[in-house]
Amino acid sequence: MSHSNHYPSGLSLSAETARNLANATVTPPQWDDITPRWLHILLPWVDVDGGVYRVNRVKRKESGVAIELLTVDDGEPKLPTTFVDYENDPHEYHLSSIQTVLNTHTRVTDLYSNAVDQLREQVRLTVEAVKEREESELLNHPEFGLVNVVAESQTIKTRKGTPTPDDLDELIKLVWKKPAFFLAHPYAIAAFGREATRRGVPPPTVTLFGSPFITWRGIPLIPSNKLAIDENGKTSILLLRVGEKQRGIVGLQKAGVTGEIEPGLSVRYMGTNEHSIASHLVTRYFSVAKLGDDAIARLDDVSINNYHEYV
Repeated sequence: MSHSNHYPSGLSLSAETARNLANATVTPPQWDDITPRWLHILLPWVDVDGGVYRVNRVKRKESGVAIELLTVDDGEPKLPTTFVDYENDPHEYHLSSIQTVLNTHTRVTDLYSNAVDQLREQVRLTVEAVKEREESELLNHPEFGLVNVVAESQTIKTRKGTPTPDDLDELIKLVWKKPAFFLAHPYAIAAFGREATRRGVPPPTVTLFGSPFITWRGIPLIPSNKLAIDENGKTSILLLRVGEKQRGIVGLQKAGVTGEIEPGLSVRYMGTNEHSIASHLVTRYFSVAKLGDDAIARLDDVSINNYHEYV
């Protein structure tokens, strides 16, 4: 009988841990860091051919009007001639990938997969980690993350630090064409709830996907703990319009890849080495695109630490 020290340690689940899962309980492993990841659910996703998504835009003239038109009330004036011109250098989004190699010892998966399928659970938890990283990158990636692609004209600061109904109204002014949802850290949403309640306008709630969300002006505030809070207790709140037809924000992915378990996410068997360790390549191809500057706005300098005394 071979021993564990005959193959590289720390590369796969240990037999002792697998026995605990198989024999001591019939519940799957619980991981407290898994979140609902509402952003992924609420974004419309576009399948990208060739790994590149090009955003073509109409070229704006100095007057701001791209097409020459004439309103005629009487007579026979000479009509203008026109055409729609496009930008010569459209923005291109290239899909990024999140990858890891999952190692499982065949002895572990063979012997300790009675109550719980060891390989299935290893894959499930690895996929959860990939999805958590994806949500973080959708928001914070330096090139395409939503926090970082907001145009300067679409960025404002709170009036007094705390997120008030007035501040959210200012965001709505910037994304007034079919705004879909606010996106904020749960602590920022709680701070807004305190400020709205103090002003006598407690925000109503709406139920989405079986969960309650508070709203403002009918727009839900969607929580994500991937929005950063700095050392001073400050964060940002986003307001998004979504969808291709609305010239909003869309998620990008590549569907139909080998080993796909859901669109854009694959688990591919890579083989078993001389130490009886089976390897699976876990890959997620993704990005996010902004189809118009007015599709997103950001409220900065949002303080989460203000509380009120009620007497």
